Amino acid sequence: KVLLIDGTLLLPDMFSHFTLISRKLIDYKLNILFQTGMVGYPEALTDPSYRCQLLTLTYPLVGNYGVPPDEEGEFGLSKWFESSRIHAAALIIGELSENPSHWSSTRSLDQWLKEQGVPGVQGIDTRRLTKKIREKGTMLGKLVVDGAVADNIPFENPDKRNLVREVSMKEAKVFNPSGTLRITVVDCGIKYNQIRCLAQRGARVTVVPWDHPLDSADFDGLFISNGPGDPQLCQTTINNIRRVVCVDRPKPLFGICLGHQLLSLVIRAKTYKMKYGNRGHNQPCIHKGTDRCFITSQNHGFAVDPDTLPADWDVLFTNANDHTNEGIVHNTKPLFSVQFHPEHMAGPTDLVSLFDVFLDVVREHKNGNSTRSGMSPYVIPRKVLILGSGGLSIGQAGEFDYSGSQAIKALKEENVQTVLINPNIATVQTSKGLADKVYFLPITPEYVTQVIKNERPDGVLLTFGGQTALNCGVELTKLGVLEKYKVRVLGTPVASIEMTEDRKIFVEKMEEINEHVAPSEAALSVEQAVAAAERLGYPVLVRSAFALGGLGSGFANNREELTSLVTSAFAHTSQVLVDKSLKGWKEIEYEVVRDAYDNCVTVCNMENIDPLGIHTGESIVVAPSQTLNDYEYNMLRNTAIKVIRHLGIVGECNIQYALNPESEQYYIIEVNARLSRSSALASKATGYPLAYVAAKLGLGIPLPQLKNSVTNSTTANFEPSLDYCVVKVPRWDLSKFLRVSTKIGSSMKSVGEVMAIGRSFEEAFQKALRMVDENCIVLTLRISWANFLNDMTFPFGQQELQTPTDKRIFVLASALRAGYTVDQLYELTKIDRWFLHKMKNITDHEHLLETYNQVTAMPPEVMRKAKQLGFSDKQIALAVTELAVRKLRHDWSILPVVKQIDTVAAEWPAFTNYLYLTYHGTEDDLSFSDQHVMVIGSGVYRIGSSVEFDWCAVGCITELRKMGYKTIMVNYNPETVSTDYDMCDRLYFDEISFEVVMDIYERENPEGVILSMGGQLPNNIAMSLHRQQCRILGTSPEFIDCAENRFKFSRMLDTISISQPQWKELSDTESAVKFCETVGYPCLVRPSYVLSGAAMNVAYSDSDLEKYLSNAVAVSKEHPVVISKFIQEAKEIDVDAVACDGVVMAIAVSEHVENAGVHSGDATLVTPPQDLNQKTIERIKMIVHAIGQELQVTGPFNLQLIAKVFVIECNVRVSRSFPFISKTLGVDLVALATQAIMGEEVEPVGLMRGKGIVGVKVPQFSFSRLAGADVVLGVEMTSTGEVACFGENRYEAYLKAMLSTGFKIPKKNILLSIVSCCPQFRLWRLWDTTCTPAWVTAVDWPFEEEEDSECPTKEKQRSIMNYLEENHFDLVINLSMRNSGGRRLSSFVTKGYRTRRMAIDYSVPLIIDIKCTKLFVQVKITVNVTYLCMWKLCLQLNDSRINMD
Repeated sequence: KVLLIDGTLLLPDMFSHFTLISRKLIDYKLNILFQTGMVGYPEALTDPSYRCQLLTLTYPLVGNYGVPPDEEGEFGLSKWFESSRIHAAALIIGELSENPSHWSSTRSLDQWLKEQGVPGVQGIDTRRLTKKIREKGTMLGKLVVDGAVADNIPFENPDKRNLVREVSMKEAKVFNPSGTLRITVVDCGIKYNQIRCLAQRGARVTVVPWDHPLDSADFDGLFISNGPGDPQLCQTTINNIRRVVCVDRPKPLFGICLGHQLLSLVIRAKTYKMKYGNRGHNQPCIHKGTDRCFITSQNHGFAVDPDTLPADWDVLFTNANDHTNEGIVHNTKPLFSVQFHPEHMAGPTDLVSLFDVFLDVVREHKNGNSTRSGMSPYVIPRKVLILGSGGLSIGQAGEFDYSGSQAIKALKEENVQTVLINPNIATVQTSKGLADKVYFLPITPEYVTQVIKNERPDGVLLTFGGQTALNCGVELTKLGVLEKYKVRVLGTPVASIEMTEDRKIFVEKMEEINEHVAPSEAALSVEQAVAAAERLGYPVLVRSAFALGGLGSGFANNREELTSLVTSAFAHTSQVLVDKSLKGWKEIEYEVVRDAYDNCVTVCNMENIDPLGIHTGESIVVAPSQTLNDYEYNMLRNTAIKVIRHLGIVGECNIQYALNPESEQYYIIEVNARLSRSSALASKATGYPLAYVAAKLGLGIPLPQLKNSVTNSTTANFEPSLDYCVVKVPRWDLSKFLRVSTKIGSSMKSVGEVMAIGRSFEEAFQKALRMVDENCIVLTLRISWANFLNDMTFPFGQQELQTPTDKRIFVLASALRAGYTVDQLYELTKIDRWFLHKMKNITDHEHLLETYNQVTAMPPEVMRKAKQLGFSDKQIALAVTELAVRKLRHDWSILPVVKQIDTVAAEWPAFTNYLYLTYHGTEDDLSFSDQHVMVIGSGVYRIGSSVEFDWCAVGCITELRKMGYKTIMVNYNPETVSTDYDMCDRLYFDEISFEVVMDIYERENPEGVILSMGGQLPNNIAMSLHRQQCRILGTSPEFIDCAENRFKFSRMLDTISISQPQWKELSDTESAVKFCETVGYPCLVRPSYVLSGAAMNVAYSDSDLEKYLSNAVAVSKEHPVVISKFIQEAKEIDVDAVACDGVVMAIAVSEHVENAGVHSGDATLVTPPQDLNQKTIERIKMIVHAIGQELQVTGPFNLQLIAKVFVIECNVRVSRSFPFISKTLGVDLVALATQAIMGEEVEPVGLMRGKGIVGVKVPQFSFSRLAGADVVLGVEMTSTGEVACFGENRYEAYLKAMLSTGFKIPKKNILLSIVSCCPQFRLWRLWDTTCTPAWVTAVDWPFEEEEDSECPTKEKQRSIMNYLEENHFDLVINLSMRNSGGRRLSSFVTKGYRTRRMAIDYSVPLIIDIKCTKLFVQVKITVNVTYLCMWKLCLQLNDSRINMD
């Protein structure tokens, strides 16, 4: 046990008991202190400055990369260690890694400690211990072995001992005897790297004992090393130094750490003992005169009082956090010293150049003062234009809403007027009250130029809107628009952006600083790409320049594959990059911040679990890196800073590396000179607001002047220390697409991501898997989840393991259970063994849990271990209910604790509200006295639940705070604004599950919980929370269940005489078939409690019905499935409403352009409705009032109807269209709903008719990312985002909205493909719309579903394909009139599928809906587009005729 002098006894819990790693059973009674470095434990333990200290490491996972051999390196010094032995008296950590993994490792940490006879303990809540030391100061402690009587062991203060005498060498020793400069080093406890840094620079280094007499004749320069203890006890050393320093012409002197304190005492200044010292790798030090800030490594408990310096001495460096002295310099003589460790090991090398300064001074024997230039004043612009990112798509999602919102907030704090262009109406940044002006317009050079001309901004921010904004900004620069209107690009210059985007230029810039990229060549044609591949050798990686998310990229093993890839890539870009394949190497990322004055820090480093070859957006990512040692970590860090400085980037950027897993070799993959997905992840992982800081830096504000927003006392010019582990896992929705390839690789397919926080990897990892899919109960594939198992086959072969798919992690876990070894899996996957061992820990414990038939037979320590490994109650409850496990946990006091994310690993006081739950701890970081209102967020972005629900959640907590309520947000999506910790009073970055929400609820005891703002996920746990007497605010969970449960809802509609399609609850397949035969096909299969139409399908036959029913039952096991008659060719209507106690306060109606059968999320919406008559509107109002009253709705709800009028469904929550409706019609429905939920008096709004403008919302699809996926629409949603624009009529608004999705108006050829309801009607028409004489070619093709080989005009078909390949068409219209609403996967590859797919692959705009085609034609007729020829097409389909005018 560990006993502190204040009486605190740190006892083991019942399971994670202290493990005495050493066999040496002795008792230690010494100083206990903490160190915040996340790497470098071998270097720290061998640092003589830790002599007689009980060393606590704040990062909880220690020993990951093992311990290297004690081999001799340069100059006869140890290659890996800082001295010949471990000097720390004992090591205190959170968790020891039992299976380390690193190419240099020869033993584990515990083995090394045993060899050295040093005890170590694990299982400590190191954050709790750190906070105690921080609050009370460095204190004495005892490490008492079981059986010993603690009172018999007195506390002993090592500061009373002359520790320098104990660690200093006994005899002088020379290193690098051939050196030209004679440097005498006084060894007070020197670290080997100080000797190495001097010898590498050509010095002959003579190291002498601490008390060795000094004679100026013996040296050219004098160096005083670091060391342990109180400097006042080294009077012999002080007197020796004084004899050679306090003379008229002293030889140059350089002191480090203790050497700095000794020099201060030599000149009669004073030193003092600090409260707890500065120890870690991220201490920011400001250089006096230039105000440059540098990140330093430190380990000291004493400091120099700068106020006691003599008049001829000055301060050299000052700590930017606590303002203690970090360096002194004589005004005229060559004498200086620093408190930090510029020699690093472990830590950063930002000031290792001080050794060069010292030796230059020695060499020249002249004044070594630096030039004190100061900083140039900066001018804040008056008005700034911000370019957004447009509609959410794969590779460019909600992270840019977060970054843009942060930028606007930062600019407003500096009183800068903000103008935003973003057509994504669902975003928070486009909300009223954030930016001063918002333009819902396409982000194209034409539209942006008009805004610039109108607004005349002083500056523009290009790096906050993803690749869309970046490309637009580059184009505006090339066109001379920015120069013409005197608009200054803030932050990173366009020239720097182009350096990172153009591969050829980038390679040249890296060669200038002797850095290397992967062997690569840029190509401007297919022929050039083939030639490059031949020179590089296959396999190669093909990537598109100026692209996001790996668009158009892939691996090619031969010429044929290369040609196919490159041809597709050139549809998206003018330049492709052909890289030598480095598959299997580690991929590492660093987020870097730099200001205009060259202050530069790396905020976060991240390691991909998947090896290189899988896009980082597709990979599981962990922060901080887990398998890099100190040298690798800082090698890549230093390179990142060097590269970013050379490129001239100002603000924030991301650099990615390929690192050889068997050596220190690395290549730079790329630099993103903008905010990215990784930036949002890094911001949430560390608590460092990258986008906010980058915006401030773009204005010219120096980084050291900005405050750490978490501590509000320390500077933002620092590198965060983490005392937890973060795991990011992508979310794929590939099951929603027909024919899509499930392989994952260099091009992104994921639609969202989650971030989980824990104090062990396993805890965070399992949390993340459940966050991705709430139905994920166990890691392995023993349970048949509909989303995971449909196409899995056993036993596993090498192909399943070698070829990554969206199910990869579950395949890995099942392989471990099937008996695969970690080494076998490493060879097949190249996933680092450390991660594989961690996964094996989970599967091994899962197997142990299965051995207990009853949970009551499980020992408490087994359950505690399960919780620490991240198992949920539901996972543990194999034979009982989740509630039974919960009760048992409470009986055994196995409860989570609440920990804070504070960016500084508890080193500094931080009143942060950024929280997470963990089972690795013994106390909470905060109290729970205040009352709050808890709002549940929307969770992971998925198809059907995206940024629009985050807008609702943010709107709710904003309104609650206006009303005077304190708020709690629960969410785990790093891309969102709702997980920005300054949006609410407390942010719990954790799971949205019954278990976790109840854990938080029981701690916080809030006034109530609001579920209706987060979409479907919160609604799914409503009844479970209600059964535990959880106070749900708004509509009662019983009524939520009545709406969500398809059977109850349909029965309710019948009861209150509201029309609906004929329906029946599924009881068995036979009765279902009979029902469908009675009402006639097609019929709709509808599961309960699902989002975005999951497993919803239109059946056209008995075989369809049986297949779809099985899918629906799989996703809706606990709730009924309903079958209803599917009404074809009907108009669909969306209604959003707010009610209070059943009384409807506001109604908003929008109409679909597409017919019913296209999911509302994929449909084009128009509001106010343009085609509904007054009678229909009145009927809709009656239905809304009746359903609102029957369900006693309080808050938001949404209805979907068919115009005849039939009710399709009701969602008692906000809907996807709430932000669109609110911003178009001018009434904030979320604010209104929040007021109703909280019982405020709400003035009825009635039917919302708008303000004279028409809004059109258009879906944003990402089919170009999904190789092979068929472009078809149905009752299950497939779009990834949306945009909306306004106009005087629907035509103007629709055109702007289409352009905002990347659609281009055709100027020349259109391919029109129509298959009518009549099977005899077949037409393909090629049509030239130029003003020159047109030519027309008609080609007869068979009906779409016929097999390719049966086509009688195959040669003609091939020519059409060639035209598509060669981009002869500006638009493809492909209309299939049969099976509307259904998504049938034919066994044949049809002509229609090939046409649609090729249009997508070659970036040809595509329209596939007849109603949208008609609207587009009406747009062309109505809107005067002066730069296009006018054309007209009228379609009349009632007689299977096409009339062309």
